[in-house]
Amino acid sequence: MRDGVHPAWLTRSGRARLLAVAVLLSVVLAAGCGGGPGSTATTVPTGPAPSAAASGCLLHPGSCYAPNLFLVAYGIQPLLDRGIDGRGETVTILAPAPSPSAPASPPRGSSQPPAATDIRQDLAAFDGMFRLPAARIQVVTTLAGAAAPWAASGEEVGDFEKLHTVAPAATLRVVLMPSSVLASAANATADMLAGLRLAVSGTDVASVSWSLGEHYFTKAQVAEMHSILLGAAAHHVTVIASSGDSGALSVPRWGMPVKEVSLPASDPLVLAVGGTALTADPSAGTYIGETAWNQGSEASGGGFSHLYARPAYQDGVPGMSQMRGVPDVAGDAGEPGGTPIVAAAGSRTWILAASGTSGSAPLWGGLIALAGQYAHHDLGFVNPLIYRIARGSSYSQAFHDITTGNNSVTAGQAIVTGYQAGPGWDPVTGWGSPNAQVLIPLLTRSQA
Repeated sequence: MRDGVHPAWLTRSGRARLLAVAVLLSVVLAAGCGGGPGSTATTVPTGPAPSAAASGCLLHPGSCYAPNLFLVAYGIQPLLDRGIDGRGETVTILAPAPSPSAPASPPRGSSQPPAATDIRQDLAAFDGMFRLPAARIQVVTTLAGAAAPWAASGEEVGDFEKLHTVAPAATLRVVLMPSSVLASAANATADMLAGLRLAVSGTDVASVSWSLGEHYFTKAQVAEMHSILLGAAAHHVTVIASSGDSGALSVPRWGMPVKEVSLPASDPLVLAVGGTALTADPSAGTYIGETAWNQGSEASGGGFSHLYARPAYQDGVPGMSQMRGVPDVAGDAGEPGGTPIVAAAGSRTWILAASGTSGSAPLWGGLIALAGQYAHHDLGFVNPLIYRIARGSSYSQAFHDITTGNNSVTAGQAIVTGYQAGPGWDPVTGWGSPNAQVLIPLLTRSQA
């Protein structure tokens, strides 16, 4: 728990860390979000748009970027203008179900949202605020139970809203994990495997904003995860995972911090996504620059696997070791920067700035959905394609190379030395962030 924020908004690896200032709005949301308690899918209507002047972190240039500015910065808007909006694609995320005892309304006078919101209401508020089309959502309750399928934690809200920004016509699907997922390392590893197995079934893209250090998994669990990912690749499902928010360390949830990378990002069959801090023109969205995301005690996860040898697609990459390097690519992790998270309860809406690589993973999840529509087929395992483009003549047009910053972090009173961002691939930001209008056509051509 940090900054007095309820733990339900902080339970992911790359967690949405709410800024101290959150503006509370009164918003009349669209009525009739559709679907009863037993429903597993619904289309969320777009509600009315409140005044942009009341949009929290958007009042402070550079604190966060409205979706229209974010889309310009990463070259996504030209694709949307051409009708490449993710239609026909399904992107699945993993998220914890809120605790059954979590209150559905905030304490009186609270500047933070309740521990559990209704995802239909959240998306209706988000869409109304930023004039986005209605979102179609699906909820898989196999693991968490079907008592309250629409109750959402901050993980689900943030991931869905980022995906809906990038691929507004894609179907958004969530596999809810039990609310006890972080009760112990044993719970976390078992639930992650069960959730991942469901997430890669019946989808085109799986975007995982969760990670646990490699040492938490038994050899049998590592083998099971790799088997799940092999099955996903065989069915042309792209699996994307955040690299984590602890720099060169894994998240120290249980026991002492360990200098290592995390699963599932470190599996060679996963597109691992690190974090950057984006600077764009606050009025036009024009891209200005990026640096490695580092907040002192949190930073873009990266380094080299202890479990997996260097895959063939990383052979010959300068700076690579004999082991699998993480991450492969990166994207904005916010604070400052990023897109706001909108949470709603009743007639009130919270606009919150967030940070973490759980924001950069769904960015890439949305991009791969756009690419699947562009190509008229699922791309599946994309890592070799990404590396082929990055090592070719179009690298500087398809990617923003991040050359400044590092992922050293403070742990207690000590500084854990990480890695330095630099030209080309590095174990902080990978090949960098996307220029989608160039990268997505190249991804489809590179399959030929």
